[in-house]
Amino acid sequence: MNAYKKRIWSKFIKAIKDYNMIEDGDKIAIGISGGKDSLMLLNLFIELSKDKSKKFQFIPISLNPGFKDDDINNLEKYLKSLNLDYKIYDTNIWNIVFEERDEKNPCSLCAKMRRGILYKKAEELGCNKLALGHHYDDIIETALINMFYSGNFKTMVPKIKSETGNFTLIRPMAYIEEESIESYIKNNNIPIMKYECKITERKPDYKRLEIKNLLKELEVNNKLIKKSIFNSLHNVNLNYIMGYKK
Repeated sequence: MNAYKKRIWSKFIKAIKDYNMIEDGDKIAIGISGGKDSLMLLNLFIELSKDKSKKFQFIPISLNPGFKDDDINNLEKYLKSLNLDYKIYDTNIWNIVFEERDEKNPCSLCAKMRRGILYKKAEELGCNKLALGHHYDDIIETALINMFYSGNFKTMVPKIKSETGNFTLIRPMAYIEEESIESYIKNNNIPIMKYECKITERKPDYKRLEIKNLLKELEVNNKLIKKSIFNSLHNVNLNYIMGYKK
């Protein structure tokens, strides 16, 4: 329990406070993919809701892009066991991406379609915020992926107004390390989806995997390498950024 409080709960609360993520009257949609990160986030919100001083509502929202029946049934069974109001929306995303359009690089289109539907459903439910399960490692890796492969300097941020839709995106696990999430999910026997995406059987996310492996190598000689990268994303001197004009 002490490890949970130190490595997960305290960091969850700190991120919420640092970025004023949750306010009285909020109705928050929680994006549920069925993976470890989104289910960790859901469990944290359940715990937070026990604090009666927090006057907010939340509702888990999941999209079914074409999962196997067993997977989606297991997810629904788990959500029911938590006695929560939840929504699962069937979509034809994978059919469009893999069958109708036969995309050679389907990840971008799939993500764009999922994001668009998720935003729309959140608004239809009257939510003013959408919580996503991105964590500390996601933020670091995304920054490096953009630098190495896209030639830009940006990453996921803990709180931001959505570019489309009238609501705010929040990432309350921004300070929580992936290793801590994996340990919690395993130790508490939380059922995560075994089958995540069609393309993972053929081609995993090599760019992210490459970045993960690079960080592991760098950590051998510098245990604080990820912390340094994460801190640098908060400590940008625009006077020394090429192309920046005052």
